[in-house]
Amino acid sequence: MTNKRWAFEDFIEGATIPLGEKHVEAAEIVEFAREFDMQPMHLDEEAGKNSILGGLSASGWHTVSMFMRLICDHFLLDSTSQGAPGVEYLKWKKPVLAGDTIRGEATVMAVRRSGSRPQLGFVTFRNSLYNQRNDLVLEFSNTGMFLLRNPELAA
Repeated sequence: MTNKRWAFEDFIEGATIPLGEKHVEAAEIVEFAREFDMQPMHLDEEAGKNSILGGLSASGWHTVSMFMRLICDHFLLDSTSQGAPGVEYLKWKKPVLAGDTIRGEATVMAVRRSGSRPQLGFVTFRNSLYNQRNDLVLEFSNTGMFLLRNPELAA
């Protein structure tokens, strides 16, 4: 039996897991961009203002990374997670700008036991990230793999 709070059995179709908030600072946008996505709108306020994004904006990959941190902090690190086989879709809906406060949620869309590994289950999530104006800025869907709480009961 696991001592983790979240195991496969704890994910119920239709349930939404709130993931908290994060304030996005200009310095972290630039730091991420210098390392991973050196486009001007991610490195310089003026370049961002002159782009269609309207200001210094987080790279889409930085936005996904910040969402991943919210997932880790709010349930994944206290779960029986065994990773994920991939992402079904991902859409950046609006830019995340310096000074924004983002909040996330993960909605359980489907759960199913593995046919070949009875101690394992698959949980499909629809993930959403909103800014302080409640604008959807990111949405994606992925499936995670989680161990059962009591694998000895797996049939």
